[in-house]
Amino acid sequence: MLTPNNSWHWRFDIKRNTLMLDLGNELLFCVSIPTKKLVEEARSTSKQVFTVTDVAAYQAFKEGMDELTLSEARKSELALNAVATYRFQKPIMAKSWFFTPQAGADPHWGEVVMLQTEHGCARFIVIENDGNSSLCMLADVTPMALDNNKVMSFSDTIRVMNNRMTSYLGSKSMNFALVG
Repeated sequence: MLTPNNSWHWRFDIKRNTLMLDLGNELLFCVSIPTKKLVEEARSTSKQVFTVTDVAAYQAFKEGMDELTLSEARKSELALNAVATYRFQKPIMAKSWFFTPQAGADPHWGEVVMLQTEHGCARFIVIENDGNSSLCMLADVTPMALDNNKVMSFSDTIRVMNNRMTSYLGSKSMNFALVG
C-alpha cells in the first residue's frame, strides 16, 4: 500500500510537459491532468511539498473508494490524481447536458456517485461540491461515452450538476428473506 511521507513533493517536468509527484526512491507518478488545465502554481519548476492537506485529501479519497472493485494500485492512482485535481486543476464549467437527470445527491468530497448517459452509466469520485454542482473524476477503468463523439477515460474529470447523480451503494451483497 502506498503511504504518503515527508519526502513526497510535486514538480513540473518541463521535458514531459506534465505535473509529477516524486514519491522518493526514484519513483515518479505522472499526473493525468492535461497541462492546459493546470493552475500557474502547478507549472512552477520549483519543488512543492506534499502538504498535510494533501495527505488528508489522499486518505479521504482512498476511504471513499472502499466499495470500488479496483486493485489497490488503481485506487492509489485514482486517489493521487484526485489530490492533484483538487489542488492544481483550474475551475471548469458544468457540462451536465451529457448526463440523465437523476434523483439527485448532496455528495461529499471523496464519495462515489453514479452518472448516466444515453450510452451507459459509470462510477465517479467527487473531488469537490459547491452545493449545486460537483467536480467528478471517472473511477471506472472502462471508458465512458458521453455522446457519439466524446469519451471519458479513467481519472478524467467533469463538473456536473448534483441533480444528475445518485449515490453509489457499492457491491455489497445483501441477503433478504423471501416472504410469501
